[in-house]
Parts: sequence; structure tokens; C-alpha cells
Amino acid sequence: MVAAPEPASPTPTPLVSLRGISKRFPGVQANADVDLDIYPGEIHALLGENGAGKSTLAKILYGFYRSDAGRILVRGETVAIHSPLEGRRQQIGMVFQDFTLIPAFSVAENIALFLPDLNFVMDGRAVRRRIESISRRYELEVDPDALVSQLSIGEQQKVELIKQLLADARILILDEPTRVLALHEVDALFRVLEGLRRDGYAILLITHKLKEVLQGADRITVLRGGRVAGSLLRAEASEDRLVGLMFSRKVDRPAERHPGRRPPAYDETPVLKLQGLSTRGEGAETSLKDIDLSVYPGEIVGVAGVSGNGQRELGDVILGMTGVAHGRRILLGEDATALSVGGMRRRGVGFVAENPLTMSAVPFMTVLENLVLTQIDLYARRGGWAMNWDAVRAEAVREFERFGFSLPLDAPARSLSGGNLQRMVIVRELAHRPRLIVASYLTRGLDVQSAEAARRALVRAREDGAGVLLMSEDLEELLALSDRLVVLFAGRIAGIFCPEDTDAIRLGRLMTGGGETEIRHG
Repeated sequence: MVAAPEPASPTPTPLVSLRGISKRFPGVQANADVDLDIYPGEIHALLGENGAGKSTLAKILYGFYRSDAGRILVRGETVAIHSPLEGRRQQIGMVFQDFTLIPAFSVAENIALFLPDLNFVMDGRAVRRRIESISRRYELEVDPDALVSQLSIGEQQKVELIKQLLADARILILDEPTRVLALHEVDALFRVLEGLRRDGYAILLITHKLKEVLQGADRITVLRGGRVAGSLLRAEASEDRLVGLMFSRKVDRPAERHPGRRPPAYDETPVLKLQGLSTRGEGAETSLKDIDLSVYPGEIVGVAGVSGNGQRELGDVILGMTGVAHGRRILLGEDATALSVGGMRRRGVGFVAENPLTMSAVPFMTVLENLVLTQIDLYARRGGWAMNWDAVRAEAVREFERFGFSLPLDAPARSLSGGNLQRMVIVRELAHRPRLIVASYLTRGLDVQSAEAARRALVRAREDGAGVLLMSEDLEELLALSDRLVVLFAGRIAGIFCPEDTDAIRLGRLMTGGGETEIRHG
């Protein structure tokens, strides 16, 4: 990381100002009456946990979304930005978390397509000269003739920055730019940003990593629940103060929510044991590093972390969707490192995905047909040429009654609401008493009633002796449901706790890279 910059000396007029910005999506208030100023020659960090409204606010500034209320001022003048094209006309550029490059094209071709002054016939030499000039100035060296598909993630990010600079952007928005970078690439990026800062660019840096903010930003604005929780100069900031702004709230304790539940069977063989497990983390994936973790019968292990720190990859490697580079995956006392997804399922692993329509269901098939997808062998007749649909229907009715759900069995999955789709998947995955359940963002996008029904189903499975790995971005949910809690940061376990021994502030510090690794109960 570069040395901390001297505080910028803002001009009386910000380069860009947001006033009273509000944006609501169905069921979610993403931004509420947000004010924000960004000055030239300043790195302004926008900090907040998942769902705080950071990316939504940035996309409103860029023109990707339209706000429901409020206004945007550029150089003191109110402007209408209703599309990214209009944003670029105001010299606003944005580098998204997921890059927008064409892999089959060269660096020069990708950049040329983005230039506002591109001629009908591309002058390849002129484009290369411009790329080489800006590359040398800001340490963004990259081969203009290289195919994007052959570049590393760090090199692709350089191409995205060059695109914005050659398109004459003076206000640069970087959404979680260090999420997939190696340490040396992070240092290189901040050297680039320091050079841009010296030349008067205004940089809005969206991140959740405290150390980067405290070393690289001039000013910091914290969002919580879509609102500005605080805005302060770097000299006024500390880890404790920032974490307090990000996570300050009371949470329910497990004992208050579920007073009579049985303790996990820690004296039995774990249903899942990961020993020194690592993955390669190809492309934009986060590589897991030396994961040691056990899940016992009758236990819910919660996994906390800011998005992009390895939660999805942890679920994928447990299910067999991602290969193990080093270490072992042990299921019910037997080595399962080489097992496929099908092999894991056949040995009693259930999976509740974050997006049931795209990850767990076949949209054009009926609810009844979707329910049998993972258990075809139980109902197949005549060597698989027929199905005992009467048995499937009878089993479905029993299980829906057991969980307290009601769904039209003959309706196509695509006709269901998000909550009902999740109910369908929960019934399918839990109906045959799996020994291990991997639940990924169980209640994301669900209404209050659906979310509570999903949590009750998970607790019921725990009481029936299943081991549960619950990944969630909701700290209240994790602290209320979990018997043990794991924090992931940058693909590593940063802490393991009993929920009653910790709080949202301590968890938030570890989730954002602050503090030391804490293993309180493992």
C-alpha cells in the first residue's frame, strides 16, 4: 500500500454533489436522502456493509439507475443523468466489480470501442499511441495488442481504467476495485490512484476494507441502511469509529430467540470436516486458503463476511462444484475430497441456494416435477422409464404440511413468487432428512413472512440432527440462529466464535480486515 496521502485541499465548489438522493426497489429502500460531495484532487471512500446502498448510489451518479428523488450537481450546476452515456458526457466514469471487456478482442480494440471520438474506421496506430501515453503517465502499462482473454485480473482492471481516462472522465467511480486483486496488485492500484489524485481527478472509492480506506482515502463517508451514518476526514477516522458507524445496532441473542434448543453433538463425528482446504480461485473467484472447519450434528454454523470474501466459494467446494487444490473434505468421517456434486448429494447433502429460480429450479417444469429432481431414484419405475407420480404427490403433500407451507403442485416454477420458490426448494432439500445442509443467503430477497418460515425450517432440521452451514450477510440472522459463527475475510477464516461471546462490532471489524484473527471456539 502507498503511504497515506496528505489531506486534499478542497475547492469551495465540489466537482460533483449529490443532494437528497433516494432510491427504492420493491421491498428495499436502497438509498434515503443521501448527501455527498466529491472534490477534485480527492480520493473519497464510500464505506458500508453489504446492502448499505453503496453500489446503488454510485450507479445513480453514473446514470445506470435513476433516483426517485434528489438531484446531482456537476461543477455547481444541476444536471440530469439518465443513462451512462449522459454520465460520460459529464466526465463521469465507472469501473464496475464485474469488468465489461470483450475477451476475444485485443486491449486496443476494447478501448477503441469506448472512445467518444472513434472514427468509422479505427486508426489502430493512433489508438495504441494514446494507450501507451496514458499507460506511462499512470503506471498502467499493458500490451495494446494482447487479447483480453490472456490478461490477468489486475491487467484487465488497468484496461478498464485506461478506457475511462481516454474517454476524458474526470470523476472516477471504482466499485470494490481490490476485491479480486492480489496484494501486489492492490499496492499498484493505489499508486495509480495517487497519481490521478495529484492530477486533480475526483475518485469515489467504494470498498469495505478498513485498512485500505485509512491508508488511501482523503475523506470517508459511511452508509448504513441506505443513509449517511457519518462523513469524516481521514485524520478524524479510526477503525473503531468506522466500524461503529457501519455496524452499530442491537441484535437478538440465540437464547432469547430459541430458549429450549438442544446443544449440538460435539462428542460425535462431524458431519463435515475441512482440513487445510484451499482452492485455486480462477478468474474473479476468491481463493480459499487453509480452511479448517467442522460442522457437527445438530449444529448451525453461521458464515459471516462481506460479499466477495469466499462465502460462495466455500459453499461450492463443499458441494463439489469446485475442486480442492490442497487439503481434505471429510463427510461423515469418510474422505470425500474427490466426490462430485452427485456423490455428495447421494451421501446426504442438501443445498438451499441464494437464487432458487436460476440455481435450483427448472422454470418450465411444475412444482411437483421440480420436487423430484434430486430424488429420481426413489420414485423411478421400470428402469427409469416411468415415475410413481402418486407417491411423489403424496410425499409432497406430507412434507408441505410438515413445514407449514402451501404451494400449487401443478403450477410451473416460473409462475411462483420468490418466496414460494424458496419454499419449494427448502421442502425438496430438507424432505429426506439430509445429514448436512448448505444454506446460502437463505432469506435474501424474501418478505418478512417468507424469511421467518425459511428460518423455522432450518431450525427444525437442526433439531432433527442435521448439521447446517448457513451463509448470510445479515448479522442479526446469524447471531440469532447460529451455534457457532465463522468470519471469512479474503478467503481465510478470520474468527470463530460462540455468538454469545461476540457482537456486531467485533464481527464487523474482522469482516472488514481490521483486528487480528480470533478463534474462540472451534
